[in-house]
Amino acid sequence: MTSRDGYQWTDASGLIRGVPSIGVIEPASNVNDQDQHYDVIVVGGGYCGLTATRDLALSGLRVCLLEGRDRIGGRSWSTNIGGYPFEMGGTWVSWGQPHVWREISRYDMRDQLECSYDFSQGVNHFSLGSEGGRRTMSHDEADRLITGATLKFVNVDGEYGKTIMPQPHHEFFNPAVKRYDKPSVADRIEQIKDDLSPDEMTALQAFVLLSSCAKPEESSFYEFLHWWALCNHDYAYCIEYLIKYKFRGGQSSFAIKFFEEALSTNRFSYALNSPVAKISDRDSHVEVSTRSGQKYKASRVVSTIPLNVLNDISFDPPLALGKQDAARVGHVNMCAKVHAECRNPELRSWVGVRYPDNKLMYAIADGTTPAGNTHIVAFGANHNPLKPEQDIEQTKRAVTGLVPAQIERLVFHNWVDDEFAKGAWFYPAPGLVTERLDDLRRRQGNILFANSDWAVGWRSFIDGAIEEGARAAKGVLDDLRKNSVQPKSSRL
Repeated sequence: MTSRDGYQWTDASGLIRGVPSIGVIEPASNVNDQDQHYDVIVVGGGYCGLTATRDLALSGLRVCLLEGRDRIGGRSWSTNIGGYPFEMGGTWVSWGQPHVWREISRYDMRDQLECSYDFSQGVNHFSLGSEGGRRTMSHDEADRLITGATLKFVNVDGEYGKTIMPQPHHEFFNPAVKRYDKPSVADRIEQIKDDLSPDEMTALQAFVLLSSCAKPEESSFYEFLHWWALCNHDYAYCIEYLIKYKFRGGQSSFAIKFFEEALSTNRFSYALNSPVAKISDRDSHVEVSTRSGQKYKASRVVSTIPLNVLNDISFDPPLALGKQDAARVGHVNMCAKVHAECRNPELRSWVGVRYPDNKLMYAIADGTTPAGNTHIVAFGANHNPLKPEQDIEQTKRAVTGLVPAQIERLVFHNWVDDEFAKGAWFYPAPGLVTERLDDLRRRQGNILFANSDWAVGWRSFIDGAIEEGARAAKGVLDDLRKNSVQPKSSRL
């Protein structure tokens, strides 16, 4: 099935909107009784919503999932073109991410993982480009360069961040860490710039901004410290956890497992292509209205709406001021992620950086397609913004600005203009996490709020989405049991 989301381009076809995905659900709805009163309505079918839906349905509750798109997966989904999966959003997973690894084990998908990079063939080097020119080095040299620069960047405590944030899943364990949510990435680089060589400066900026895909002055230094701590305060683990292992069949092959297990309970209803317009808490129940005028009722609602679109939904009563303020600020990640299938098999072992003068700043050879071409995945940030579908020639130049290549195909999703995301993975501006994290996680009446954007562990990652979905499901179950509300399926 083909989703409305995503784009692909070849010389022969030109630009085509919409790409195939196994995450597209048909029929788009299985709701038979519009007047059904559910135990829970879950708004949003990304990993957070899928986890909450599955856990609640397995616990005996009658659940309805409402999703605005024609597919599941939210900001993590894949398309299969020419027998090869292109990851349109969140991609990499690891056993260092506890919630996601539990699910991989649950669905017996350990043997479905493969390594993205292969440093054993062809152009086996790292290219470093800046306004001053370009040079190449071995991958080991690049690792030493980036490691050295990153250690200088995070060393605010004399222990490379280990003292200031020893427990990343309990990030405020040392309360003193909160003061590092005031400076931006630019502020921190300014503090250490005299200790960085020109190559270290270029490599560090590209690596750190790969996390935020935003301008340095907009990017929280604190959040990078959190990522660093999650990766065991070690650059090698950053690579191991963040960019090494992916699903051979694509992310949608993982997401569909959650959906199918929920469906198997016979207590799960869903309606895709159903963007939510309003959520009204009536004390005795919650009413959810879609843009098309459909109304759904439940005892509780789990909202998994991302931060940058939270204020696009009407809430009655209105959202608490802390949530409204956080949503007004939003997160800053405006990543352009572009896949290029290149007629250059020799590039399979290549990785490169070019910053700040290219519209794509970091890329890695990520696989070999059935046609024998190299798949390159590249990332750009909003210091030099790129909207790929608006100018294909510019997008091709951004790829070849990183590495000379013969481009066969481009595949991408414009997350910035996506009405259900308005940005890619979560990355905050300075101050947002320490000031508003608790506000975002707090329930409001009969509505619980869950999203990877405010997870306490792997925030912004698939792991964080699963963490949040599980938290919300437990919150609903505890709440209904405490209030002696029996599941609809068990009532006479």
